[in-house]
Amino acid sequence: MQHVDIHEAKTHFSKLVDAAMAGEEIVIAKAGKPAAKLVPYRTETRKTIRFGVMKGEIEIAEDFDAPLPDEIAAAFEGSGQ
Repeated sequence: MQHVDIHEAKTHFSKLVDAAMAGEEIVIAKAGKPAAKLVPYRTETRKTIRFGVMKGEIEIAEDFDAPLPDEIAAAFEGSGQ
């Protein structure tokens, strides 16, 4: 990681950007204190959805989407005990 002061960063900005593009991280300091970091830009890659990975691992009951019994349905509606 390279450390430069703000004046040097202004003077050599193009070189610093080239260094960042090559993978280097540059810390820019103002009055001797770190103020910013110049890092390489990376596009975020979204993980690919892989369908069927859990095939055979999960079982859904035949009555999964069947209506609930009256007493359970009433409890969900707020009219139960």
